[in-house]
Amino acid sequence: DGPAKEVGVILVNEIGVDPGIDHMSAMKVIHEVERKGGKIASFVSWVGGLPAPEASDNPFGYKFSWSPKGGMLAGRNAARFQRDGQLVEIPGDELFDHYWPVQISGLGEFEGYPNRDSMPYRETYGIQPTDWMFRGTLRNVGWCATLKKLAEIGCFDDAPLVGPPGTFREFTSGLLDVSPDTDLAQFLAERWGMCQDSKPLTDMEWLGLFSDDPLPAGKNTPIDIMAELMQSKMAYQPGERDMIVMQHEIVAEYPDRMEAVTATMIDYGIPHGDTSMARTVGLPAAIAVRMILHGEFSGLTGVQVPVIPEIYEPVLAELAELGISLTEKRQVLDG
Repeated sequence: DGPAKEVGVILVNEIGVDPGIDHMSAMKVIHEVERKGGKIASFVSWVGGLPAPEASDNPFGYKFSWSPKGGMLAGRNAARFQRDGQLVEIPGDELFDHYWPVQISGLGEFEGYPNRDSMPYRETYGIQPTDWMFRGTLRNVGWCATLKKLAEIGCFDDAPLVGPPGTFREFTSGLLDVSPDTDLAQFLAERWGMCQDSKPLTDMEWLGLFSDDPLPAGKNTPIDIMAELMQSKMAYQPGERDMIVMQHEIVAEYPDRMEAVTATMIDYGIPHGDTSMARTVGLPAAIAVRMILHGEFSGLTGVQVPVIPEIYEPVLAELAELGISLTEKRQVLDG
């Protein structure tokens, strides 16, 4: 930031989809509330990159439109957020124990869980909510229970395996420290106190973790093996669409009332064209680059996050012309 200011250049950071469009669309609502004399009492924001409903055809309800390993690593992050005005801290190994149902109009119910540390965004957004301060990730129902069990047995560990196993059955039995001849589904059902047809176990079987299929060549850590496996089983096929879902759930407090504001974006990939992930990550950055080159951020220097009107207003306006925007709904709350 300092050197950029010294030479008079601007560096626009956090301008993809998450972070990026989420920042800009949230600040649009926050600044509007403040202009009307209100303040933010509660802030909850959800983002998920998912298959479009017609392409959600595997048990996980998920396909990778970005780095599989990045997705696995994100599932190990600790989380911090504010709930009912109190700080909540979640260790990484407990992340998938903490999820909630989230309703998205037109799509139905999803699971939402914390996305790392939400607390610094109070300063980023210039707000001090008295209730929730929360940023979360959306997945289809059942994701958290399965990912919790995969993490529990060590599937996302990054320590190299000693004497790498040859098959997935050997890989899984090694993580469990049992003989490869063990009935792994029955063993885990008894260990976890669940039926063999419970979702985590049928998901693991579908992935092939109990099979005699060979492991991917050149991978010798659990997380790399799992990333390769999940990419092979959970990839988009030609013509399939992905989907980005974003929803802000904000409660604004005014002197005479409380108002709930819900802002929702549902964006789909283009069949045989760009994914929604590519569009929503790439287009905001491209717009900002062009604006920098044309000198449209006159007077702004240093590292800038797009939470000021001079950046977010023109970028959001152009994104809307490209079909990427949020729909806002407002409701006065009783009491």
